[in-house]
Amino acid sequence: MPEPGKKPVSAFSKKPRSAEVAAGSPAVFEAETERSGVKVRWQRGGSDISASDKYGLAAEGTRHTLTVRDVGPADQGSYAVIAGSSKVKFDLKVIEAEKAETVPGPASVPAPAPAPAEAPGAPGEALASATEEKGGSSSPEGSSSAAPDGSGAPDDPIGLFVMRPQDGEVTAGGSITFSARVAGASLLKPPTVKWFKGKWVDLSSKAGQHLQLHSSYDRTSKVYLFELHITDAQPTSAGGYRCEVSTKDKFDSCNFNLTVHEAVGPGDLDLRSAFRRTSLAGSGRRISDSHEDAGTLDFSSLLKKRDSFRRDSRLEAPAEEDVWEILRQASPSEYERIAFQHGVTDLRGMLKRLKGMKRDEKKSTAFQKKLEPAYQVSKGHKIRLTVELADPDADVKWLKNGQEIQMSGSKYIFESVGAKRTLTISQCSLADDAAYQCVVGGEKCSTELFVKEPPVLITRPLEDQLVMVGQRVEFECEVSEEGAQVKWLKDGVELTREETFKYRFKKDGQRHHLIINEATLEDAGHYALRTSGGQALAELIVQEKKLEVYQSIADLTVGAKDQAVFKCEVSDENVRGVWLKNGKELVPDSRIKVSHIGRVHKLTIDDVTPADEADYSFVPEGFACNLSAKLHFMEVKIDFVPRQEPPKIHLDCPGRKPDTIVVVAGNKLRLDVPISGDPAPTVIWQKTITQKNKVPAGPAPDASGDAAASDEWVFDKKLLCETEGRVRVETTKDRSIFTVEGAEKEDEGVYVVTVKNPVGEDQVNLTVKVIDVPDAPAAPKISNVGEDSCTVQWEPPAYDGGQPVLGYILERKKKKSYRWMRLNFDLLRELSHEARRMIEGVVYEMRVYAVNAIGMSRPSPASQPFMPIGPPSEPTHLAVEDVTDTTVSLKWRPPERAGAGGLDGYSVEYCREDCSEWVTALQGLTEHTAVLVKDLPTGARLQFRVRAHNMAGPGAPVTTQEPVTVQEILQRPRLQLPRHLRQTIQRKVGEPVNLLIPFQGKPRPQVTWTKEGQPLAGEEVSIRNSPTDTILFIRAAHRAHSGTYQVMLRIENMEDKATLVLQIVDKPSPPQDIRVAEAWGFNVALEWKPPQDYGNTEIWGYTVQKADTKTMEWFTVLEHYRRTHCVVSELIIGNGYYFRVFSHNMVGPSDKAATTKEPVFIPRPGITYEPPSYKALDFSEAPSFTRPLVNRSVIAGYNATLCCAVRGSPKPKISWFKNGLDLGKDARFRMFSKQGVLTLEIRKPCPFDGGIYVCRAINLQGEAQCECRLEVRVPQ
Repeated sequence: MPEPGKKPVSAFSKKPRSAEVAAGSPAVFEAETERSGVKVRWQRGGSDISASDKYGLAAEGTRHTLTVRDVGPADQGSYAVIAGSSKVKFDLKVIEAEKAETVPGPASVPAPAPAPAEAPGAPGEALASATEEKGGSSSPEGSSSAAPDGSGAPDDPIGLFVMRPQDGEVTAGGSITFSARVAGASLLKPPTVKWFKGKWVDLSSKAGQHLQLHSSYDRTSKVYLFELHITDAQPTSAGGYRCEVSTKDKFDSCNFNLTVHEAVGPGDLDLRSAFRRTSLAGSGRRISDSHEDAGTLDFSSLLKKRDSFRRDSRLEAPAEEDVWEILRQASPSEYERIAFQHGVTDLRGMLKRLKGMKRDEKKSTAFQKKLEPAYQVSKGHKIRLTVELADPDADVKWLKNGQEIQMSGSKYIFESVGAKRTLTISQCSLADDAAYQCVVGGEKCSTELFVKEPPVLITRPLEDQLVMVGQRVEFECEVSEEGAQVKWLKDGVELTREETFKYRFKKDGQRHHLIINEATLEDAGHYALRTSGGQALAELIVQEKKLEVYQSIADLTVGAKDQAVFKCEVSDENVRGVWLKNGKELVPDSRIKVSHIGRVHKLTIDDVTPADEADYSFVPEGFACNLSAKLHFMEVKIDFVPRQEPPKIHLDCPGRKPDTIVVVAGNKLRLDVPISGDPAPTVIWQKTITQKNKVPAGPAPDASGDAAASDEWVFDKKLLCETEGRVRVETTKDRSIFTVEGAEKEDEGVYVVTVKNPVGEDQVNLTVKVIDVPDAPAAPKISNVGEDSCTVQWEPPAYDGGQPVLGYILERKKKKSYRWMRLNFDLLRELSHEARRMIEGVVYEMRVYAVNAIGMSRPSPASQPFMPIGPPSEPTHLAVEDVTDTTVSLKWRPPERAGAGGLDGYSVEYCREDCSEWVTALQGLTEHTAVLVKDLPTGARLQFRVRAHNMAGPGAPVTTQEPVTVQEILQRPRLQLPRHLRQTIQRKVGEPVNLLIPFQGKPRPQVTWTKEGQPLAGEEVSIRNSPTDTILFIRAAHRAHSGTYQVMLRIENMEDKATLVLQIVDKPSPPQDIRVAEAWGFNVALEWKPPQDYGNTEIWGYTVQKADTKTMEWFTVLEHYRRTHCVVSELIIGNGYYFRVFSHNMVGPSDKAATTKEPVFIPRPGITYEPPSYKALDFSEAPSFTRPLVNRSVIAGYNATLCCAVRGSPKPKISWFKNGLDLGKDARFRMFSKQGVLTLEIRKPCPFDGGIYVCRAINLQGEAQCECRLEVRVPQ
């Protein structure tokens, strides 16, 4: 051990370095000393390491090795190696063991080669296939072209692409073209397009006779067209391709696949012709002229043709053979035979991968730790690629797809820490999915980075729709990522672009649309949009096209020269129709006008004449429907009377009985009453207000007074005299007109028209009835909810609108949706309906409309939300776990189908064997799958059954197979002593003791614990018993708790016993009587006696330490020493030492140590030190300025400093003067002196501070001074 206070001298020529080691592997550290024979010690955490099963120490000449075997997390920490006075520290870091990469066998080699540059079974291949998406669906044009022409291109762009290249298929020798269209309306200059095969093979360098790249621009549509044309396709052309489009600030890419089919069948297999390859087969390379006609051997074509032949002959290689291992051990001349025998189709790629594997076996001289074979990162995250170099000063280059990565912004970050080099890629995108290489000198290591896109979630689901035949249907769904790949399915079958004539797929940012231009009955079903992170489902209901009549035409009675208007309203605003008069089509003219506005069809006849009286009909086109009404012409008959004629009302109903005039609410009511009389009569209009809505007609002229008695009491008559407004009266010489604009329900009643003049009066009662659509019904009620159905019930509306209710219309919607879907087109006559075809687990709402002859009411309030859900299936694996005299313990497993809402619980019932009445065993439901049924009659034979319950109610029950007899079974007591309790149980003092011993026995056995044959006493030891185990518990153990414990089970006259030995151990006492037996040279012999108290366990050894009397720092000399005497050597001559000894057992070292009372002095034999004599020197010196003051000019108001330097011994006294005045007591001046540098600080000088400044230094040897002039300038 190096002594403190001495200057260390390096003894190592090679120092150990810190290392990272996988858990379970050995760690080896090496050190080399300058000379051999030097004693080297290894330490960990300040304690010496000795050879053991864990550590191995080896020394060979100047080379010293430390081996840590079976490294675990506990071995991680700081280590040190000591030689002489040199000490070198290093660290050991333990990392988790990585899974060894398994090399795929022949079963993992795919039949078609994905690309020449991609070898089958490559590390990370499975990872790449999981993260890369297909480039699109199959082309609708088959093998002739991979993409349709411009006529089939969608209008809406997706990213930069208007149309992406689609997957294609071609027969060997055929041609195929892949097209990509890019929107150019918003681009200032043409985009850059690159075509790749596989991951990084740029096809622009392969362009030639069999591969051409074309581009064009359509100025009309402003769309760029880029084409990849492959002629004379070969099997090697098959694989994955990628098209990348980039502009100044945008980037987009698309993947697609090419499949090449063989044109030769199994029966046409010709071995020699299959081996022949044409002179320009796909690769564009020419062969020599001498072999131009002969061709070359195409081994991969032979193997592909051989695949179908091998299927028929069933000559497949055994799956357990490892082709990789066979190829690695075989000579290169045998490669083709082995590949042919095992069906390897891509021999070139496999040999390339094999070459890389063999090269990796060589130990790298530039890299200590290479890149992993593959990395995976989620899109938008960052990835760190780290290598560790053998030379920390070596230069490193990073390549991406063979091109050097340059420092650009924050995308790529290069880090260098010691020997580690790290490349950090931020915000990873699909463009970063590539091959990366780290190049050091002439050596490189490679890896592949796979960018995984995050799952696409559905943010707004699809909504159910109900349409008529021929209508347009558009499903809309919103996802979490823009431009995500989705799949549309109908009834579980994917909708492909082959059905473009029927379905149209549209993308608008995060929204995806499925459009059906003209729906048919076959389009009805469940449609789903599926993403990588979820699925949205909706139902489409298509019904036959029916026409509803919301308002039919009504009969009219008009007078001469008046206007007649027939109006009807139908459900479809696009329906056209024909007006008929007495069965003949009516031709419009200047007097007869036909109009169609929305859903309303109107026939207007101006200046009505008697010839217009006829039957009028409206016939909608395409529907078997006819709306008819009659036009009545009202003649006004005015007889010649002499002057002084009494007033008279001229109507077609002279019987004076109340005529009922029906008007639809909202329409105009016009009562035109012709009158006569001389002089001109006065017309009075009155509305009768009665208790009820109906008033009997007035009496006839010849009726008696009794006959005219009213059935209802008349309260009042309201006079109508307004000439303007909604209700008005207009009177001329020969007629009186009563008009109501927009009739309302309050306008209904009996109107009395009275005409008076001096000669007499006349009166007529007219009854007006206003009819309207019904009131909205009350909210419907939902009952009998099933798995996909429910029963809807409602009440009739409070007011039917004056017309009988013809039926009801029912609608439903999802709770979170805003779109209501109609469930019926034929009116429902009943007040209930069973709704079907709902999705289980989705919350719905219902509402209802009432319909009469006038139209459809407002919708009712929505019903309470409900969820269609079916009852659960029966629980499974019902079993009886335990039986006593009064209880039965049951257990079961949950049902296979619980329903969308989950389970509410389980109910348990039982009945006697000879009875059919089931009794509830538990109050309410239980959520557990095990239950203890109590208070059962002893000896009874009972059947038990369990039901699962959810929101829909109870499910089918599961019943025990056999009746259960309620009677406890006698079982012998038996202790199941665990294996670790069968040997001596050791615990440290102060630790808790918790001994659990399971047992069996019925009825419950009696448990008894004893210690050394005596019952347990005291509060420190507690016993806890349960029906299945017993526990001995001591909270804090003492030495007195050691001993032999016995546990006994007893049931009646049967018993079982077990014995446990408990040993409580403590630290030992220190050794006794330590003494120095002998001292000679550099050595001291020590002796001591064992400790008096071993701590109730054996002594494992002793630790011997020494301390120098000068520092009294203790250093360990021996550890785990088993003897009671030792020799301490390598002591330093001239020093005195104390020694102490600790004793160790399994608990640890003793608290105190046995220490020698007197120090042991190591004398120096025959050498006496004589200190040298030195002559006293006088270092005194008079002051002198090594740097004098210099003249300065400063600005007033700013602090100024004057500096100089002085030397002298002893230290001189410094004084400052201005113009001969001492500045020592002036607070405006501060003086500093540090290491002979003198500074005078003047705070904010003014012009009066200018002058001559002197610095004077004085000591015993003399004095010196220097001066300068200070000028203070006032700023201008």
